Amino acid sequence: MTLRISTVLKWITGGLEAFWAIPVLGGSIIAFTAWTPLWIMLALHIVTLIFAMREFTSKTGSIFGIVTSIIGIIPFVGFIMHLVTSIILLIDASRSTALEKS
Repeated sequence: MTLRISTVLKWITGGLEAFWAIPVLGGSIIAFTAWTPLWIMLALHIVTLIFAMREFTSKTGSIFGIVTSIIGIIPFVGFIMHLVTSIILLIDASRSTALEKS
């Protein structure tokens, strides 16, 4: 059994979004690195979106991720968006994994 690239990328980006949603820690790292993680996440979400489009899988999580990366600079809003995006991506990845196993 092999997973689609988009599914693997959704697991990775979902996990990273969950990490950035850790109160104080995630925001501190983002702020102390001059918001570089947001740019990296933006690139990862765009790549994931491209693979999701090519593989005809759900694009919702990646679109949320792109929006989150753009508005993640706003402290409390960023936290909420990282949390919501991680949940969407991880649910989507688990659904894709279950479908690909069957």
